[in-house]
Formats: sequence, structure tokens, C-alpha cells
Amino acid sequence: MIKVFDDNYFMRQAILEAEKAYELGEIPVGAVVVANERIIARAHNNTEQLTDVTAHAEIIALTAAASFLGNKYLEDCTLYVTLEPCAMCAGALAWAKLGRLVYGASDDKRGFMQFGKRMLHPKTKVEFGIMMEESKILMTNFFRDRRKMV
Repeated sequence: MIKVFDDNYFMRQAILEAEKAYELGEIPVGAVVVANERIIARAHNNTEQLTDVTAHAEIIALTAAASFLGNKYLEDCTLYVTLEPCAMCAGALAWAKLGRLVYGASDDKRGFMQFGKRMLHPKTKVEFGIMMEESKILMTNFFRDRRKMV
């Protein structure tokens, strides 16, 4: 039996969000929150548009998912995000008690894993590398285009 809604499907949806950010001149990070194989929140980076350094895709997606569920805890949810979350976002994921985190590309400069998985809630499961190349290409192209503009 073919499973239509798998990690690749949901990460593809996060990449579509990242592409929206790219088009807006935002760093191309996209996220979706899934509960019971259903997307309950979508977001992309919005720091430039909102003039808000905390307007990361993960934070916006968490807020939307909590609002949708009427619960600040997302224990039964999975967050798919194109880039490894930063320490700020990892802290928010910990407070939300996120059940599972799936990210595409690693972020060696600002990613939370440089501090270890302890940044997250102890019960949060972590997987990475899903559609990593697609996520990396988006980031590489974005910064290459930015350098051309300068």
C-alpha cells in the first residue's frame, strides 16, 4: 500500500512555504505543522515583512497550530521545517512540548544542534535530512542572488 502523506510529502509542503519566503526577499525557510496526517499550520520566514527578528517560520507555525488546536502543547504534532531551527526556535519547540521535529538542511552556523538535542523537550523525536538537497539549493540560490544585488 502506498502512503500518500509521508515525510517527503509534508517536507515538500514546507519547501513550498520556503519558496514563498524567497519571493518576498525573506531567508527561504518554510514550515508546516501536522497532526493526524493533516496540515494544521503553514508558515515561512517573515522577519523583513514584519520587521520582527522573532518572525521565524517555526515560531509563526507554532503559534498558528496552538491557536488551531486551542492548546499551547503540541505533543501529538510534527513540525516539518526546511532548515535546522535556531536556538530561539528550539526553545519555543521545547516549551510547546513538540512531539516530533523533522528538518531538511543542517545549519552549522546557527542551528540548535551545536548545543545538542537537550535544547528540545526530552520526549521530542528528531529526524533530519529529509529533502536536504532541495532545502540547501533554495538557501544557496537565495544568498547567491543577494550577493548579486549588492
